[in-house]
Amino acid sequence: MTDTRSAREKFAEIKKRLPIPVVGSPLFIVSNPKLVIAQCKAGIIGSFPALNARPKEALDEWLTEIKTALAEHDAANPDQPAAPFAVNQIVHRSNDRLMHDMEVCVKHEVPIVITSLGAREEVNEAVHSYGGLVFHDVIDINFAKKAIEKGADGLIPVAAGAGGHAGTMSPFALMQEIREWFDGPVWLSGCIARGESVLAAEAMGADAGYIGSAFIATHEANAHEGYKTGIVDGAMKDIVYTNYFSGVHGNYHKGSIEAAGMDPDNLPVADPTKMNFNTEQETTAKAWKDIWGAGQGIGAVDKVQGAGDYVADLVEQYQAAKKRLVG
Repeated sequence: MTDTRSAREKFAEIKKRLPIPVVGSPLFIVSNPKLVIAQCKAGIIGSFPALNARPKEALDEWLTEIKTALAEHDAANPDQPAAPFAVNQIVHRSNDRLMHDMEVCVKHEVPIVITSLGAREEVNEAVHSYGGLVFHDVIDINFAKKAIEKGADGLIPVAAGAGGHAGTMSPFALMQEIREWFDGPVWLSGCIARGESVLAAEAMGADAGYIGSAFIATHEANAHEGYKTGIVDGAMKDIVYTNYFSGVHGNYHKGSIEAAGMDPDNLPVADPTKMNFNTEQETTAKAWKDIWGAGQGIGAVDKVQGAGDYVADLVEQYQAAKKRLVG
C-alpha cells in the first residue's frame, strides 16, 4: 500500500518517538555500526556515510548488523523502541560507488537517506520507491531550493561553525529564509552540542538539531584517542575554515593541521574543480584521517563517554531548558 503521508507528517511521527529531537550526523571515517546502534538505542536518529563501509561490499553487512541489533532492541524494549537510522550518500559525480551503494540502500529499505554535494533526482526517486525520506544538506538558499525542486523531502541547513563541509551563513538567517517558502522538515546543523541548543533550534523553526563533532568524543566512535582528546580539549578558537583538504570549504581542528606539518593560518586555496570523493584512493582517506573535521561547538564537550550517556545528558539539558522557559 502506498504511503501518501507528507514528509512533514512522516517525520512528525518519528519525532514523537524521540526523547529529544536530535540526529547524529554522519561523520566520515568516524561513524560506524557500533556508534549508529548506540545512538538509535538511546533515542536519536543515528547515521553514517555509505563510504565508511570499505570495501563497498561491506555496506550490506553494516546495514544487516544495524537492522538486526535494532530489531533485537525493539523486541526486548517494546515501550522504548529505537529511533530509525540514516545513511549519507555523497552524490558528487566523483563518487564512483554511488549506484552500488544506492542499490544496497534500496535492498535494505533504509528509512532515511541524507544526500550531500549535489542533488540527484534518480537518488530521491530510488528512496521514494519504498517510502523512505531524503534529507539534503545545504549551505545557502539557492542550494536549498534546488534540492526541493529535485525531490528532496527535507533540508539540513549547515550553518556557520558546523564541522566538516560547512557554510558561512548564520543559522538565524538560514532558518528564517527557508521558512519563508518551505514548510517541510528541517534539521539544523552548526555548533549544536548541548540540549539547550536543540531547543533553540526548534524555537527558530527547525524540527531537529543535527549534532556531529560531540559524537567523535564517544567510546563507540571510530576515532583514535588523540582525535577524541582534541575534541575534549578544544574550543572554537581551534577551528580553521578552509577548502584546502577536499576542494570544498569546511571546518577542521587546528591541532591536526599543525601535527601534519602545516601552518593552519597560511593554507593554500584549493581548486574546487579538483574535488574528489573516490575514497578507494588512499590519499583522500588519509587526508580525512589525519586532518580532523570538527566544528566550533566542541567547547561544550568536556569528556569522552558512551554515546548513550551523552544523549542522556542532552535530554537532561533539554528538559531543564524547557522548564526554565516556562518558569
